[in-house]
Amino acid sequence: MIIDFHTHIFPPVFRDVRQRYLELDATFAALYSNPKAKLATSGELVASMDEAEVDKSVVMGVGWTNPEVAKEANDYIIESVGAYPSRLIGFCSVNPAWGSAAVEEAERCADAGLRGIGELHADSQGFDVADRAALAPLMDLANRRGLQVLVHGSEPVGHKYPGKGTTTPDLLYRMVRNFPDNVIVCAHWGGGLPLYTLMPELAAELKNVYFDSAASPFLYHPAIYSTVSDVAGPEHILFGTDYPLLSYKRSLEHLKEAHLYPEHRERILGKNAQELLGL
Repeated sequence: MIIDFHTHIFPPVFRDVRQRYLELDATFAALYSNPKAKLATSGELVASMDEAEVDKSVVMGVGWTNPEVAKEANDYIIESVGAYPSRLIGFCSVNPAWGSAAVEEAERCADAGLRGIGELHADSQGFDVADRAALAPLMDLANRRGLQVLVHGSEPVGHKYPGKGTTTPDLLYRMVRNFPDNVIVCAHWGGGLPLYTLMPELAAELKNVYFDSAASPFLYHPAIYSTVSDVAGPEHILFGTDYPLLSYKRSLEHLKEAHLYPEHRERILGKNAQELLGL
């Protein structure tokens, strides 16, 4: 089974009147101001999944700054999961800086069947990912409702790109330490955080943490898969594309070039996600 743990879908109107939403939401503007930046609907995602023989995908929005835009996007995800219940698993997107309003929206989405929270974008959303007090209400809800929390991570070195931000491994590590009982998924390999599991104390503290491979071909040599498997364990890696930023063909070829052990490949492509989501 192949499960893509990191995809983004949007209501068709977000593409039809993109400029309106660029003006309404800072994160959307940071990521999609370029008219060439791709937006996809749930139907387009499922068609791509069919072509690539991908079984299921986790669908999410982005780290919204506008509560009304977030609700509109979350409603579309709820609707899409209802339309494709055997193919899509939904995460809701909220901003921890909203305080109780973020908790209420996440609770509403959980009641509607969504399984996680994400993607959080600390830079554009204006919160400190390492601030325990700011995140505690949302993280407590996630822990109580069994929701995974997916947070954007970025590399402290290397090339710049839209939405890269400054949520680097040191900040993600502080978030993990603040919420040791939460299941946290660090997107984009956590900006390199899994490599620090060579330090014994970090290996123990990251036991509930997963790292997705979203946008890997833009960031790393294919050896990132085998390297992280060796140091952090293949059981902590989730295959993700960042669709529609990257096609399934390119992402799957990138993983294939890593020359993983078959059992590690099976875990990364779907088994870890199956176990994590209780599928």
